[in-house]
Amino acid sequence: MISTLYKAESSQVNHFDSEPPKILVVDDHAASRMTAVALLAVEGYEVLEADSGAAALELVIRSQPDLILLDVMMPGMDGFEVCRRLKQDEQTRLIPVIFITALNDRRSRISGIEAGGDDFLTKPFDRLELAARVKSLVRQKCLNEDLDHAEQVLFSIAQAIESRDPNTGNHCERLMDLSTAFGEFLQLSRTQMRNLQWGSYLHDIGKVGIPDAVLLKAGKLTPHEWDTMRQHVLIGEKICLPLRTMRGVIPIIRHHHERWDGSGYPDGLVGDQIPYLAQVFQVIDIYDALTSERPYKRALSSTEALQVIAEESTKGWRNPTLVKQFMEFIHSRDE
Repeated sequence: MISTLYKAESSQVNHFDSEPPKILVVDDHAASRMTAVALLAVEGYEVLEADSGAAALELVIRSQPDLILLDVMMPGMDGFEVCRRLKQDEQTRLIPVIFITALNDRRSRISGIEAGGDDFLTKPFDRLELAARVKSLVRQKCLNEDLDHAEQVLFSIAQAIESRDPNTGNHCERLMDLSTAFGEFLQLSRTQMRNLQWGSYLHDIGKVGIPDAVLLKAGKLTPHEWDTMRQHVLIGEKICLPLRTMRGVIPIIRHHHERWDGSGYPDGLVGDQIPYLAQVFQVIDIYDALTSERPYKRALSSTEALQVIAEESTKGWRNPTLVKQFMEFIHSRDE
């Protein structure tokens, strides 16, 4: 294993941070590796070296580089397998990988894309091209990490809200499991599944702005208190609106209290004016609430809960087609 750190005396990349980005060069050929190291050091990066795939994986865990230049053709574990492992790991998935290869054929590039690679460079290196690609991907990593941190903050807020009310138990976890199973039953797309799952956690995030006197009140809410409680969907939408990754989740947050006949809130939408995923989540949310024990009620059986949902569909509150599908789903799951 080779692990050498180079620091340039005068950084040309100090626009990123006070600490220059850290680049890992992985190549079993010493001459090629040293060429890349020298070019990157001149650009002001901190440079680490590894001479094998196994050594690279070990070094990534210890050093958390900002970008990896990864040779494809290496003995033992090739570059494609190294990249595949990095992209499957939650701790390393955001690190950009540039494949270094003497190969320029279409099949190799397709294999690299399938492995999760972010870019390609062909030997011998062009210094300007190397600098431009590294600089672009390091900047992209910073943006992705900022976005990832923002999403984590939102989920932490959602968990904090759930902990404010000890009566709901692991409500979000149950909704996540149920959303995943029902989404698969409905054959939702991958994006729809993600939005539905995230909605399971974030649908009530707006309750962070609802006073405890209203949110945790044991008795019946007054009309004024109900008006305050209904604001949580608008507050939640406002919290998540700045994040582009939440675009598919926001309709669930805002509209999961609408009703099929238009008697819901906040917009009184009717029928299919209600976003589809909000309709799907709504049925899941109601079912979980009915089948969970609370201080003021017992947990209903699956059959009893479905009866209540069917009655609400008869009243015009729920999409009858979706309710029928949900009942089929629960029956098949119970069987």
